[in-house]
Amino acid sequence: MNIFFIGDIVGKPGLELALSLIPNYVRKFEVDLLIVNGENTTDGKGISADDAKKVFDAGAHVITTGNHVWDRWDSRKVMKADRRILRPLNYPRENGGNGFIVVDLGEKGKVGVVNAQGRVYMQAIDDPFKGVDRVIAKIREETKVVVVDFHADATAEKMCMGWYLDGKVTAVLGTHTHTPTADARILPRGTAFQSDVGMTGPYDSVLGMQKEQALRRILLATPHKYEVATHDVRLCAAFVKADPSTGRALKMESIIFPAFG
Repeated sequence: MNIFFIGDIVGKPGLELALSLIPNYVRKFEVDLLIVNGENTTDGKGISADDAKKVFDAGAHVITTGNHVWDRWDSRKVMKADRRILRPLNYPRENGGNGFIVVDLGEKGKVGVVNAQGRVYMQAIDDPFKGVDRVIAKIREETKVVVVDFHADATAEKMCMGWYLDGKVTAVLGTHTHTPTADARILPRGTAFQSDVGMTGPYDSVLGMQKEQALRRILLATPHKYEVATHDVRLCAAFVKADPSTGRALKMESIIFPAFG
């Protein structure tokens, strides 16, 4: 089973590049399941119904998110209207939305997709480790293939989740920090892991936002409105080949287009 995961889409530049490249990657990797992190798709914060539709129309099976999905108020309605749009499972349940889904791919089988959020340097929400344990137990009643989008700030916390879930899930793919890490690999018990897949958006920026505003925030120590940058747009993704019978990852590849250098 071939799984393709696209890292955090940032704004219109990232969305347009992703939509233009998805058909090529689907063909090249013979993709069975396409997952897209879309928490920053619409104007750099959250995701609108229109943008979610564009992502699904391009072939995505699931859209994962993270803490910034709450920054856009109508994202709540979008998540409530479509179970395929996930939010981190360890937020209080009163927020609504779903933290995991099992996708039925017909003859290819089923795949569980889980969205969880870290707590180091982030909101003091429920324990993501215990939360993931609970939903994995449910998912494994239907399938052994499970992909976890772990949306977290600290690299160490992401690595802990990778080691914690090694052998329990097919892949643990980090998002949130918007910077692709050079540690994509398959852990000893068969779980594909990368600390951060990276963002799909403008890299002539500070994490997708215009450099000028980011610098003002740092230099002046006061709030300044972020605006999405527009130049040097790249796609970051991860490809994982899974064995449906065991749930183990057979191959893991980190993708950056165009490549740096």
